[in-house]
Amino acid sequence: MGYRELFDLRGRVAVVTGSSRGIGRAIAETLAEAGARVVVSSRRLESCQPVADAIDAAGGEAVAIPCDMSRLDEVRKLVEAALDHWGRIDVLVCNAAVNPHFGPMADVNESAYDKIMATNVKHNLWLCNLVLPQMAARRDGAVIIVSSIGGLKGHDTLGIYAISKAADHQLARNLAVEWGRSNIRVNCIAPGLVRTGFARMLWDDPDRLREAVATYPLGRIGEPEDVAGAALLLAAPAGRFITGQVLVVDGGATISSTRYP
Repeated sequence: MGYRELFDLRGRVAVVTGSSRGIGRAIAETLAEAGARVVVSSRRLESCQPVADAIDAAGGEAVAIPCDMSRLDEVRKLVEAALDHWGRIDVLVCNAAVNPHFGPMADVNESAYDKIMATNVKHNLWLCNLVLPQMAARRDGAVIIVSSIGGLKGHDTLGIYAISKAADHQLARNLAVEWGRSNIRVNCIAPGLVRTGFARMLWDDPDRLREAVATYPLGRIGEPEDVAGAALLLAAPAGRFITGQVLVVDGGATISSTRYP
């Protein structure tokens, strides 16, 4: 198999949640460039449609299907609509996430805790349970859960979010074991700090950004495209023997104890 075939997604359908901006949009656009027909999804149609239109204008194929991942009924409708439109789902990217609490875990209220865990973990499971059976029927499929290096380390202000991302790591491992005999691969990507609107409070402040970059061996934070390349690897034939793994994409942040000037 040549290198082009290793990253060829022609004939496949990819659903990407949380793909109206940031990492999700970069993944949707990259998978479309590799030939996949893409379902662009986030809470509002008016946010999804411009992304789908841009993919179409660039020569790809995309459809916008809104879904609020905090609502199970909308998760079900997303899968039904995707299957009605394209007839199959070959790649599922669980990227949508929320974090309504920034601060110590001692200060979190029950509503914020429940929303984080439901959206970031429970409804990822429900989405997979709805999508994976039709993958199993064809004995082929790839699931990618976009997690965070927060799930690999302690944190003083992102504790509940970090718990949800650590749970996603185990969710991927469990699903990989349960569905592996059906030739379905399930993996996580754990990005470090990436320049997105979701993480703006962590990089928009010059002092906070300087503090972060000082611990990154590559000397910069990530861009959405940095994560999209990893997603393509895991979605494409190139990643056909990778499953149950957490692929860290963090510029070296988790492996370095050095502070750079």
